Amino acid sequence: MEASVSRGWELIPHEGEVGVRGWGATREEAFEQAALALTAVITDPRLVEPKQMVQVQCAAPDDELLLVDWLNALIYEMDTRKMLFGRFEVRIEDHHLTGRAWGEPVDVPRHQPAVEVKAATYNLLRVGQQPDGTWVAQCVVDV
Repeated sequence: MEASVSRGWELIPHEGEVGVRGWGATREEAFEQAALALTAVITDPRLVEPKQMVQVQCAAPDDELLLVDWLNALIYEMDTRKMLFGRFEVRIEDHHLTGRAWGEPVDVPRHQPAVEVKAATYNLLRVGQQPDGTWVAQCVVDV
C-alpha cells in the first residue's frame, strides 16, 4: 500500500483464501475500495459496466462488523441477481451504511469469473485510521 495513493485496493493471499483491503481518505472510501477488491477476487473490476444500480443497507455495532455486513450484502446481491459490480458509493452514519453498487449481469465469456466468493469473514478483520490519516478496511473472504 503506497501512502502517496489517496485510495485504492489490493488482494492479500491468505492460506487458501483471499484477503481484501481497501483504503482511502475517509472510512467510506475505504469501504468502497474494499468492495472493489471483492469484485477483483472474481474478475477485473474494469470489465464490469455500470448498467444497473442496486441499493444496499446494513447496520452493525462497530466499523469492523459493518464492513463484514457490507461485503456479505454485496455477495448476496451478486449471487441472487447473478451480477457483478464495478462501482460503489457508501455513506455511513452512526454505524448504519447506505450503499449503492453499479454493475451488470455476469457475462461469462467477457468477465471470466475466477471463483465464487461465499462470504466475508472475521479473519484479519480491521477497519481503522492509519497514522497518516488514511482509512483502511480489510478482511478475508471465503472462496
